[in-house]
Amino acid sequence: MPWSDLMQALAIVLVWGVNFVVIKWGVSDVPPLLLGGLRFCLAAVPALFFIRRPALPWRYLLAYGLSVGVGQFACLFTAIKLGMPAGLASVVLQSQAFFTLILAGLWLRERWQASQMAGLLLALGGLALIGLSKGGSMTAVGLGLTIAAAFSWALSNVVVRQMGRAGYSVQPLGLVVWSSLVPPIPFFLLSWWLEGGERIAAALSHFTPQALFAVCYLAFVATLFGYGLWSRLLSRHPAGKVAPFSLLVPVVGVLASSLLLGEHLSALQAAGSLLLLAGLVVNVFGARWLARWRQGVATRGA
Repeated sequence: MPWSDLMQALAIVLVWGVNFVVIKWGVSDVPPLLLGGLRFCLAAVPALFFIRRPALPWRYLLAYGLSVGVGQFACLFTAIKLGMPAGLASVVLQSQAFFTLILAGLWLRERWQASQMAGLLLALGGLALIGLSKGGSMTAVGLGLTIAAAFSWALSNVVVRQMGRAGYSVQPLGLVVWSSLVPPIPFFLLSWWLEGGERIAAALSHFTPQALFAVCYLAFVATLFGYGLWSRLLSRHPAGKVAPFSLLVPVVGVLASSLLLGEHLSALQAAGSLLLLAGLVVNVFGARWLARWRQGVATRGA
């Protein structure tokens, strides 16, 4: 990978890692469901005039927008509002890789590899340790909603795989921009129902600079800039070279939350996080390592 592309990959990691801190800032001034609606409005409306609509049936855009947009971010924003530490949320959210594995096996009949099962077991152990931990501001509801957000993200991954199986070529940035038309109405309806008109009016009438920064960062930096660069890298390099950079996002998330929010993980939370991240590493690289080990054994045997 050229040096310039490497720097772009690391910029994406930084942007997406700091994203969790920005969410924390945002939900402190704006109700989480209202924040989600504003984020997707701003991500969709200017960009759709410049980004071509993907050659996909609307049912796929609707399914993707509801799962990754409403499902993931409604749960994540609410979880952080209810006390889930931003850094820990960035780690737990990565369990989406294993929910994707389970859903793809059940829905698409994809076969699991031994390394994937090993990674899944490590990740489940990590989640169990985090669930048993006590420390910081983490609540059971916050943890549960973050896991629900990870499940929704996994559901959107399976939707994308289904698109590929149906013969559609998916352009990531176009998919993100045009599917962003879907979440605002559900978000605003949920906000009116669950957060109430008075809270909405109060937040909008006293819209702070911090809230404005959070909405703009989430829409333009994390969504359009991040996914724009990500799709560019995927167009220039094999997915196997680009995807592993996502493993650094929770590392940046934990460090950023410590530096900018003063959050610190308990010993059990840290151990669970390391175990979950180890499961991710095994899931991504395990098959390659196993193949090299078998090749080495065969070479020595010969």
